[in-house]
Amino acid sequence: MKYIFTFLIFCNQILFSQKQKVIKPLPSTDQYFETKIIDEYRNLENVKDSSVIGWMKEQNNYTNAILKAIPSRQYLIDKLDEMDSKNEYSISYLQITDNDKYFYIKRQVKENVQKLYLRNGFDAREELLFTPADYKKNNKEYVINYIKPNYDGSKIVVALTEGGKEIGEMIIVDVEKKVILPYTITNCWPSDGGGVSWLPDNDSFIYLHYPIVDNKSDSFLKNMASVVYKIGSDPKIIRPILSKKDYPELNLKEEDFPIVSINKNNHNYLIAKIGGVANFSDTYFADFSELNNKRISWKTLYKKEDKIVDYTLVKDNLYYVSAKDAKNNFVAHTSLKKPDFLKAEIIIPEMEDEVIGSVYSIKDGLFVTTTKNGVESKLYFYTSQAKLNEIVLPIPSGNIKLTTKSNNYSDIWVTCSGWINADKRYKYNVSENKFTSENINTIIEFADFKHIKVLETTVKSHDGKDIPLSIIYNKELNPKEKLPLLVLGYGAYANSYNPFYAKIALLWVIKGGIVAYTHVRGGGEKGEEWHLGGFKKTKPNSWKDFISCIEYMHEKGYSSPSKTAIWGSSAGGIVMGRTMTEKPDLIKAVIIAAGTLNTIRMETAPNGPNNIKEFGTVKNKDEFGYLYEMDSYHHIKKGTKYPATLITGGYNDPRVPIWISAKFAAKLMADNTSKNPVLIKVDFDGGHGIDNTKKKAYEDIADIFAFAFWQLGHPDYQPKENTKK
Repeated sequence: MKYIFTFLIFCNQILFSQKQKVIKPLPSTDQYFETKIIDEYRNLENVKDSSVIGWMKEQNNYTNAILKAIPSRQYLIDKLDEMDSKNEYSISYLQITDNDKYFYIKRQVKENVQKLYLRNGFDAREELLFTPADYKKNNKEYVINYIKPNYDGSKIVVALTEGGKEIGEMIIVDVEKKVILPYTITNCWPSDGGGVSWLPDNDSFIYLHYPIVDNKSDSFLKNMASVVYKIGSDPKIIRPILSKKDYPELNLKEEDFPIVSINKNNHNYLIAKIGGVANFSDTYFADFSELNNKRISWKTLYKKEDKIVDYTLVKDNLYYVSAKDAKNNFVAHTSLKKPDFLKAEIIIPEMEDEVIGSVYSIKDGLFVTTTKNGVESKLYFYTSQAKLNEIVLPIPSGNIKLTTKSNNYSDIWVTCSGWINADKRYKYNVSENKFTSENINTIIEFADFKHIKVLETTVKSHDGKDIPLSIIYNKELNPKEKLPLLVLGYGAYANSYNPFYAKIALLWVIKGGIVAYTHVRGGGEKGEEWHLGGFKKTKPNSWKDFISCIEYMHEKGYSSPSKTAIWGSSAGGIVMGRTMTEKPDLIKAVIIAAGTLNTIRMETAPNGPNNIKEFGTVKNKDEFGYLYEMDSYHHIKKGTKYPATLITGGYNDPRVPIWISAKFAAKLMADNTSKNPVLIKVDFDGGHGIDNTKKKAYEDIADIFAFAFWQLGHPDYQPKENTKK
């Protein structure tokens, strides 16, 4: 006990007496049209500079000392581990082949990383195929972040990354022999680059090749190419089938993702999507037989102006979801032999209060999914008799995901998700209109969560728009209580905050708080119109919607500014940063993970040119104005009292470079006049926070929650400044 007491005293001394080292600014001035912009911390963009690295390491050490000294941080890690232990195991990345082989990655409760398994049918005994720990015995911890079996399940591609870097390498496992074939494919990022598309021969596949994989290089995320690899050949010999260099007539940009695939419903065609962050893409097609030609004659399938959301092939027919001239999307049909999107046949018109999101095809007909406000999902079945029937789901669902084999089969699986319910997976029998439970994961009901409820409501924004808001709380909402409130927001790329089993959020709730998921403009909750409502010029709506949701929670009496924390990541950093710079008195704590905070400089980052499609370019006078308005870094004002802020980022982040977080933190430290802490945590072995191990993920969540509860005054998280022996 004496040693525990001594340790607590030491931790609290660190917490209240350690000094933060402020880095000296080295200003740079830029001229954007008639506007001069002074960038005080431009020097921090050189993340290879020893002084910059040294400062970030000092800040990281300081932040870790602060966070680890917060009481009950370890409780959060232990609680997450306790909840995890009740599941025994978790399964993800389920892939089912045409001959009913089930491939998936699985992590046992006591394991830190997942392994690859196989079942020959849902009820069959599972077999271990591959363990990342056996790969490259070099003391590095690899994780599987993507798998793709071929059609007969005889071989499977496995993508591996190390240290959360996302970009890694692919190996090929011979399923029958359970051995790794001696061909390692580097310069790939299948989880973000369109994945792997197997050819019908089951021995070749298409993937996206990245010439440069160093995320600090100016050439990173430039001039990618779709290539074909045949097993047995030298992986270093690249055979491109679509690239900017080889097909100049397509006018590709160097930042475009030329993703080629073979649709599982019709192997007679190659489909080429010019991918990126844009919501809609130019797409081309060619006859599969041309794959052996020296050059492929790519023909236009549809242009981005056709606003194709999703599609499926049925023989030579293309059934698609479109947002063109429609608020809530519609389903139409055209021939793949002679596509005509101007005269296409509309088979399902847009619905009044539901956004049509996706279309799937099986042997028996089409399935269509819809959402209302992004939080209420429905399923419909369409047959050749032009009938559209709603399929009553086995449980109410905020979000549903469908899985099929191909048009040759009637098999379809539906996974139903919600904020407070574990995902439940069902197989649907079309002829009997019947759902049968077929869960791949065990379903555990937690007694701690039994009183948690969800309120789906809408909030009036600054311009009168109704903003959907999902409120998760325990037992009852009492206007007389001022509970710790955690508000999350994103609002970009037409991505929606669809309901998912948010065990992390539920942990906040059982500790006495409220969680609110905001569905702000810029997302896709209400279709493309909603996305365009927070896009480039209209981007301020994203953070103004967010602010309106926070003010609603305060006006209702559920919380108060001193009890409110906000949390966002990546492009959600725009919403977090502009909320705290616009209304610093509205909140007490801010958590920004790998946030986009310096938008007028984002274009200089490797992933920046691609983001021009969503946010704009400084080379256009109007769009420079939009970017400046959403730039949180340049909206920090000297002499302002800002809320407590925790900024996190990964040194190897391939999406949002770490210098963005570093610059924002440095300027905030210098200009903030409140006594609230400004902390930056840099993971020098990590990336965007996606491919983390279990241990790393739990520690990151514990840091965020402990910081927020500490700042919001939760009694269990308050360090005792004058602890005595």
